[in-house]
Amino acid sequence: MISAARQTRLLSRSQLTRLTGLSAATLTPLVRELIAEGYLLERGAEASKPGRPREMLEFNPRAELVAAVALHPHQAHCEIADSDGTVIAHADMPLGADIITTICDVVVRLVGTGISELRGVAVAVPGVTTGGEVRLAPSVGMVETSSIGEGIQARLGVPVVVDNDVNLMVVGEHAAGAGADVRDVLLLHVADGVGAGLILDGQVRRGASSAAGEVGFVPLEPDTYGNDGVGAFEARWSETAIAAHLEQIGVDSAEAPPVTSLVRAAGGDPVARDYLDQVLKAWSRLIISCACVVDPGRILLSGAAAELDDDAMSTLQDLVDGTAPARTEIRRSVLGERAVLHGAVSSALTAAGLMTHVLT
Repeated sequence: MISAARQTRLLSRSQLTRLTGLSAATLTPLVRELIAEGYLLERGAEASKPGRPREMLEFNPRAELVAAVALHPHQAHCEIADSDGTVIAHADMPLGADIITTICDVVVRLVGTGISELRGVAVAVPGVTTGGEVRLAPSVGMVETSSIGEGIQARLGVPVVVDNDVNLMVVGEHAAGAGADVRDVLLLHVADGVGAGLILDGQVRRGASSAAGEVGFVPLEPDTYGNDGVGAFEARWSETAIAAHLEQIGVDSAEAPPVTSLVRAAGGDPVARDYLDQVLKAWSRLIISCACVVDPGRILLSGAAAELDDDAMSTLQDLVDGTAPARTEIRRSVLGERAVLHGAVSSALTAAGLMTHVLT
């Protein structure tokens, strides 16, 4: 009955009877119980139609809550959302040595008296994850396999999703961003490293060992291979690498992010223009490689890559069009830093079985 009310949202008792197949005698005490528990709200008589007014009931999305947590170096961000995906509470907190305790404490604090309404938790991790385990996430202090999903579930008693942050970014963009109108999309995220999140046929693809999307390790540069956990490609073409090269060629990136600074400098500095061309060619090689293997149709640029201006985007698109075997549309992501938490909320709702109305 809760599922029927959740999908229909606003309905009368007679409609609820038809949807559930329950008799009025059976339904009446159940409705009273759901009203008492906060799942249903009484909205008075419906007067817009002829005949006897019907007493209307409305499903209350605040009766079911999920938590989304994004881990960052030294900090974590948590949001509590209702089953409509509306954020109702949020907080930043220092990332303590015991990550499970940190997450559980902030979730409990934010939901407060609504802890009984908590239905699921999703955690975004900047590293390699498998199921509820984090295999490697050195930037948040996890260098050995850690079963944080199992630990959180044991403490809070709800389903827990633990996933790579870039996977959750593409989930967010696919749910309500630049990939919402397609079933196949790849998100390329450039930051300290370079990673990708892939959705095919509407489903996130993680690979046999959940390492799909680690495109920073693609050895596109001659005679270069990854080491010390840094991929060959990202060692040269990540935001961090670009920032270091800008310092070498005398481009000031103190007032703006590295890629933004490079694009601005390229307008009047031939050396910066040449380096921007190198960056675009390198990123185009990576995009073409991805397109050849999975043919996503649309690739979204996220993080530093989304800082390219329209001219640079056009150049990048031309480079890809000239080599890729099929049309691959390149767009900027639109949710920015919100993508990962939006994806975490979406994943938590899915894990809790609450996605019938939201983000479909």
